[in-house]
Amino acid sequence: MKTVYERADIVPLLAEIFRELGYEGATLSRITERTGIGKGSLYHFFPGGKEEMADAVLADIDGWFEEAVYRPLRHDDARQAIAAMWTNVNDYFCSGRRICLVGAFALDDTRERFSRAIGDYFTRWIDALRLALMRAGCVEEEAQTLAEEGVCGIQGALVLSRALADETVFTRSLETLAMRLEAATR
Repeated sequence: MKTVYERADIVPLLAEIFRELGYEGATLSRITERTGIGKGSLYHFFPGGKEEMADAVLADIDGWFEEAVYRPLRHDDARQAIAAMWTNVNDYFCSGRRICLVGAFALDDTRERFSRAIGDYFTRWIDALRLALMRAGCVEEEAQTLAEEGVCGIQGALVLSRALADETVFTRSLETLAMRLEAATR
């Protein structure tokens, strides 16, 4: 029996391939091999080829973060939204076992190709966290610094956790960051 895919079914498969192989390493041959989806079908869903695939993956990631992290930070109870951010980020990154694809794209030659999406991801996260911190009682300058520190800390913890093959580094770092931000809003 042949599997019938929708574009939305393929995007998460592509995300994991890009996470594992990087943009340059994810050749069309490797994508078809790993997904089991023929080149013709891939081009049907993504006529722009691999670049359109990566755009779709970045848009999917952006959508998840908008719903689970940015929107709550901007609109929900500030302290609850910040606490939920740590939980959601831990879940999304599988306690440090899953790399941040946006961060990975920011570090290699792919950065120029997807600079807008990469910049928006980090800017919106920092801005949303800054707003929540301000609503929780931080002055704007401190909130900006803490928001940058929080996002940097998450990204750095992902790298260190993977480099050391120790997911407890990620979860410990999130706990430490959460305590730091909570203390700043008392």
